Amino acid sequence: MKLDKNFLWGGAVAANQAEGAYLEDGKGLALVDILPSGVKRREALLNPKVALTTNYSHYPSHESIDFYHHYKEDIKLFAEMGFKVFRTSISWPRIFPNGDEAEPNEKGLQFYDALFDECKKYGIEPLVTLNHFDTPLHLVKEYGGWRNRKLVDFYTKYAQVVFDRYKDKVKYWLTFNEINMILHIPFFGGGLLIEEDENEEQVKYQAAHHQLVASSLATKIAKETNPQIMIGCMLAAGEIYPYSCHPNDIWKSVQENRKQYFFIDVQARGEYPSYTSKFLEERNVQLEMEQGDEEILKQYPVDFISFSYYSSRLTSTDPEINQNRTTGNAIKTLRNPHLKASEWGWQIDPLGLRITMNQLYDRYQKPLFIVENGLGAVDELTEDGTVDDDYRIEYMREHIKAMIEAVSDGVDLMGYTSWGCIDIVSAGTGEMRKRYGFIYVDRDNEGNGTNKRYKKKSFYWYKKVIETNGEEL
Repeated sequence: MKLDKNFLWGGAVAANQAEGAYLEDGKGLALVDILPSGVKRREALLNPKVALTTNYSHYPSHESIDFYHHYKEDIKLFAEMGFKVFRTSISWPRIFPNGDEAEPNEKGLQFYDALFDECKKYGIEPLVTLNHFDTPLHLVKEYGGWRNRKLVDFYTKYAQVVFDRYKDKVKYWLTFNEINMILHIPFFGGGLLIEEDENEEQVKYQAAHHQLVASSLATKIAKETNPQIMIGCMLAAGEIYPYSCHPNDIWKSVQENRKQYFFIDVQARGEYPSYTSKFLEERNVQLEMEQGDEEILKQYPVDFISFSYYSSRLTSTDPEINQNRTTGNAIKTLRNPHLKASEWGWQIDPLGLRITMNQLYDRYQKPLFIVENGLGAVDELTEDGTVDDDYRIEYMREHIKAMIEAVSDGVDLMGYTSWGCIDIVSAGTGEMRKRYGFIYVDRDNEGNGTNKRYKKKSFYWYKKVIETNGEEL
């Protein structure tokens, strides 16, 4: 099976994990700008009030890998690998520092003009996420994050500004990164501070509804600005397997999968799925909808389904088995005895990618786009300035094989952008030592280093993969 000659190979980063320059040229604070690294980061994510009231010694997002000043050098390296597409995000608080200003920050807009122009210089298509875990911090403190309907208006104003500005520079857009993460890390996904006496499910699903409406409104704005723009949604994907063939386990896996597909059902089909009523009723959730919400969702579904895939997941109804959970994953899962795991407990399952792709395409019949996939690992820079990361090559080789098999199954796939194509700050742990890239960046967990870039062994491997359109792995 050969991939289409126009298949979009490339790599992906996020503004909040790469750019740094956290207050430069008028940028405001994002959620991640108050998060530390290491063990304390998980505590801050799960209890964000701690992060809001604690002064940490190091904030990884403040400098990150300084992509803000190194983007020309980095894009040149991406072009050397042969990238057809580069996925990044616009930092919302770089455009509207607090999120609720009357006018955008012109210097922020100019930066992305220059960034997209640099991509185009090398024939690289930008694939741009509007909101990648960086809701302006002011919108959290002042309005309560996405629980507040006002954020729909702030978001759509932001979307209008960037669509107007870049309508002829950016063809591919994503509305929200991993939109289902609002259920698992509500502060990251929705800027939510949930009180102990609140119905947590009510808060999360109401905020999710606001994001779903905002996504459809952004799609409407994009289509009216330039009908050639293609809008995608984005899911943190991974098929959830039943632990056993016991019918209870099978049914549990159906229910757990619905929790992730729920979001894409709305964004791709334009309406809440049939199982929603009972699902929300069981959780004592009553969605507040404004007049016209259902019509907007129906009229403006997305053009394609994008997703991240790192591993499959596993669920059971057996209390004893449920004690054996992995650590290090935002989405809790059982340990699968048939799979190996990375140093951070992420289980490695290439066939799971093929399964996930088939499930998504069977369900929606819309083009898919793999916008995150890769292996976080500890890399050692050798004396001759490279990294022998055969483990990363093996991981990616097997996943690309599975991806191509899924295409041979009949799945319509637009492209593949590996995650962290250059080393960046880890979202979950805030570490630099958890590296994904083809390019090593001299930066450590404490923010020390020269920021010098080095090509890893995988850099040359991926270049060959792209040159041969996936035929030489």
